Amino acid sequence: RRGYCSAGAAQYLHRSVVPTMHYQKSLPRLPVPKLEDTIRRYLNAQKPLLDDDQFRKTEELAHNFEKGIGRELHEQLVAQDNQNKHTSYITGPWFDMYLKAREPVVLNFNAFMSFNPDPKSEYNDQLIRATNMTVSAIRFMKTFRAGYLEPEVFHLNPEKSDTQLFKNIIRFVPPSISWFGAYMVNAYPLDMSQYFRLFNSTRLPKLNRDELYTDEKAKHLLVLRNGNFYVFDVIDRDGNMLKPSEIQAHFKYILSDNSAAPAFPLGYLSSENRDTWALLRKNLLDNGNEEALQKVDSALFCLSLDDFPVKDFAHLSHTMLHGDGANRWYDKSFNLIITKDGTAGINFEHSWGDGVAVLRFQNEVFKDSTKAAAVSPQSQPASVDSSRVVQKLDFKLNDALKAGITKAKQKFDATVESLSLNLIQFHKGGKDLLKQKKVSPDAVAQLAFQMAFLRQYNQTVATYESCSTAAFKHGRTETIRPASVHTKKCSEAFVRELSKHSTEELQKLVAECSKYHSRLTKEAAMGQGFDRHLFGLHHLALSKGIALPDFYQDQAYARINHNIISTSTLVSPAVQLGGFGPVVPDGFGVGYQVHDDWIGCSVSSYPTRNGKEFLQCIHKSLEDIFNVLKGGKIGS
Repeated sequence: RRGYCSAGAAQYLHRSVVPTMHYQKSLPRLPVPKLEDTIRRYLNAQKPLLDDDQFRKTEELAHNFEKGIGRELHEQLVAQDNQNKHTSYITGPWFDMYLKAREPVVLNFNAFMSFNPDPKSEYNDQLIRATNMTVSAIRFMKTFRAGYLEPEVFHLNPEKSDTQLFKNIIRFVPPSISWFGAYMVNAYPLDMSQYFRLFNSTRLPKLNRDELYTDEKAKHLLVLRNGNFYVFDVIDRDGNMLKPSEIQAHFKYILSDNSAAPAFPLGYLSSENRDTWALLRKNLLDNGNEEALQKVDSALFCLSLDDFPVKDFAHLSHTMLHGDGANRWYDKSFNLIITKDGTAGINFEHSWGDGVAVLRFQNEVFKDSTKAAAVSPQSQPASVDSSRVVQKLDFKLNDALKAGITKAKQKFDATVESLSLNLIQFHKGGKDLLKQKKVSPDAVAQLAFQMAFLRQYNQTVATYESCSTAAFKHGRTETIRPASVHTKKCSEAFVRELSKHSTEELQKLVAECSKYHSRLTKEAAMGQGFDRHLFGLHHLALSKGIALPDFYQDQAYARINHNIISTSTLVSPAVQLGGFGPVVPDGFGVGYQVHDDWIGCSVSSYPTRNGKEFLQCIHKSLEDIFNVLKGGKIGS
């Protein structure tokens, strides 16, 4: 059933009875919220960040906007949305936001998620793991393109909807109404329009606005090692995957190649400012590198093989988030990175898609490579002449390009040098205990960040939590605003006024935060936040050449969009940890996971902020919250 080629290796992960894109046509559309709801939610989020005078000014600007130019823009946005029913109102503006950004993608946009080790320790060998993960990644691609990949569905009642019986029924329901069939059994199919960009795709630097490029006809893989670029075909003329033993042989050949590292490693260029990189790329093309660049851009994906083992979690985070700059191509839709000791991770470019698509890919690759490994430690690589198959790319560099690479390396090294990454694990409780106490685990984690910042810096600042809107056609993300009047009141009680409150009062304050945060989360997931709507109106005003409304020129608007605490969470059996850089120079990038009985948290920061101390304050805050929830006194 998995589809075998002559070599006997499975070509597919599985064959879903429900076609991959079965629900896509009938997905509901992302709603444009009512303007009055957006303004109300915006003011609620501003309240904890402003003093009374500032808030009165912002409130006045918001209500004037709502009654005047904002209303006109909103009506235009709704009319435009009604004319474009094939997509969502946020798609165009969001692509523009990413592709027009001129900052380097590395540290500013690219995120990472590292894989758990293979449960069978002898499989965590660099060559074995690279082969197994690459085979699984190719199987994923072939399964997706054949329409055999199980559709991505969020099951609220899996006993009813995640069953063979349901799948056998729903596959006969026409795609134009299939979503409603799933909805009837409390299952929510998710948008899968981003998935095709996982493979053969790259972000091309262009002046003012980059472009996304995909070439599904290309059959080769790009492998980076020691700053050198190698390519070889992994798909044959009939569309079948190369035998795993041959892929293994080619990787072995690359891993034993003694070529020196290039004096001017090309990888650094993909870490540059986008306009600088666009000009250098034009120079590369004019200098006779068109064919080599085409190979890089169209490759299935980029496999980065690093020549060192991972020392600890902080080193792992640095390796997966940015690495050394020479052995990455940050513009590829993703780099699969495997270090000397078989530690694996994904660094992905963010404009083409969001965590949901990447996570599904990682989950499938982890499951397949550990449960249906293509090669074992006992496997022999095929006896093929890899030197005739593997092509090492040669780039012709003139003086301007050499100078460009040198400068890019200097900038990259300086930025990375200034980045701190710190991690903690809190082992005094997790999801199980919080659910037992009837509070939201995510709300408690977010409350701990608010408390920690108050303890360390004595203030409440703009905070961002990412929430997927993949339940809608072409949905991307919406922002949850975790800093609220509730978290501020609760944080002040814990940090400043502890002696004034009984345990019961503190419990009540935590419960209020939980209730409010859960409401915000639900609203965001249903496309009912305020950030994307206001962003869409702002984008529309600029595109129509309308003078920027006063509302958007308010300092408070700039401040709430200067997200000092930027957070994102995911929990998956495949993923060990994830992280990203701060989104502003004076910010923290917080990646966190609430597990059943522990909480993991990683924080990135630049020298203006102390990430290590912030994490200590988070640990203390979690300790205090858990103590109170257990009915104890703080500090006991």
